[in-house]
Amino acid sequence: MVHTTRGIVLRTVKYGDTSIITSVYTALFGVQSYIVKGVRKSSKTSAGKASYFQPAALLEMEVHQNNMKHLQFIREYQWSYLYEKVLFDVVRNTVASYIVELLQHALKEPEANPELFYLTEDALKALDKGTDAFVANLPLYFTLQLASELGFQLLGEFSYDTPIFDLQEGMFIKEAPTHPYYIDGDLAKITSQILHCKELKDLEYLSLNRNIRRALLTAYQSFMSLHIQDFGEIKSLVIIQEVLG
Repeated sequence: MVHTTRGIVLRTVKYGDTSIITSVYTALFGVQSYIVKGVRKSSKTSAGKASYFQPAALLEMEVHQNNMKHLQFIREYQWSYLYEKVLFDVVRNTVASYIVELLQHALKEPEANPELFYLTEDALKALDKGTDAFVANLPLYFTLQLASELGFQLLGEFSYDTPIFDLQEGMFIKEAPTHPYYIDGDLAKITSQILHCKELKDLEYLSLNRNIRRALLTAYQSFMSLHIQDFGEIKSLVIIQEVLG
């Protein structure tokens, strides 16, 4: 059956001499694998078509969906949003790659989650337009929002009575736990501030330095690993910690 859905490209590999297999996070069906034939042909009709399937590309697609099959087919595709900067700016592209890799590690089943899809789509569009401060803070915000959308909601807030964030329990607490998975001081306070950001644009007003961002990203990866089985290692983490100011 043919459906129209928006999609976010996660990963693409070559298939045969002229085709590709691409993993796409779709609004209707969650993560799906599609075969796209002929896009790597050296002909006028195929020239540039493979560029549609770069990681983080935002597409509008007509797809054949058969839930009995692992590999689906894309009938038609076009940009749903054409980036101005993300695919060409090193920092923005690194942040986009981090977001895409997070999704790959976190989404284990092909289940639709429209709220998460549109959160991701909005974040990538804002990444294309946002200020340098916004771009630098987005990975922190997106990681926490992703956890929340997956059901690992972070509870409480930083205060005099609850100055510690327990990564294992996902909540602000009064005293340090017996395990090592927690953050305190500025890291806990800033985590609370990020959680209080109601809109993406609020990230512009968080003034954080490189060391704080590095430490928080590392802590948030620990949080995800504690709550998602076989979460694995985010390879782009080291890169993003280097490029963000």
